Amino acid sequence: MRQIVLDTETTGLEPESGHRIIEIGCIELENRKFTGRHYHQYVQPEREVEEQAIEVHGITNEFLVGKPIFSEVMDEFMAFVQGAELIIHNAPFDIGFLNYELAHYGDNKYQPITEYCCVVDTLVMARQKHPGQKNNLDALCKRYGVDNSQRDLHGALLDSEILADVYLLMTGGQRTLLLSDDGTADNNTQITTHTIRSINQHLDLPILRASAGELEAHQQKLSTIDKASQGQCIWLKSES
Repeated sequence: MRQIVLDTETTGLEPESGHRIIEIGCIELENRKFTGRHYHQYVQPEREVEEQAIEVHGITNEFLVGKPIFSEVMDEFMAFVQGAELIIHNAPFDIGFLNYELAHYGDNKYQPITEYCCVVDTLVMARQKHPGQKNNLDALCKRYGVDNSQRDLHGALLDSEILADVYLLMTGGQRTLLLSDDGTADNNTQITTHTIRSINQHLDLPILRASAGELEAHQQKLSTIDKASQGQCIWLKSES
């Protein structure tokens, strides 16, 4: 399964009021593992960034001078995400902006992004798992022990990396995938539901065998334990 953890930063809160995307950050997961591939782009919004927004993400109008407009990066972005499952925190916000940009610049070239990708809203998932609690990204980092110490300001790529860690832990972590957890979206969005299903198929995992030196060190450690416990080392008994 190919998943893209996605976040955006914008000039303000509502695309209907003319606000635009200024940063896109994406992290790729394949079979719940980081692939090392990512997509990151700053975008010239062709309008001023609101002061309140700058206080959140720190991206200034001066910084965005000379950056490409969305139409210049649109095809590259869509090629990166197409066919993947998008993992987004508060997905209607980011999806709303992406659809606005595709409609504004696409000249009917692209349909809404949900025609190319299914979407998982981790905020909906978190509210179902932790009702009545704070479920913003910082609160989830604290709850699941994810290091967000570098997150003084919001940034699309950093937030995507943090959300990827939170998502993996919230849906069972890397150690166990035998978990069922349904997430449903609000009725007024186009976000699909998400189910974590029991995985029974064979996974092509590497087998790492101990070297001769490691085996020798292991036996020496067992001998030390056996001597200290006066012959009660259970691992040596199990080998006999």
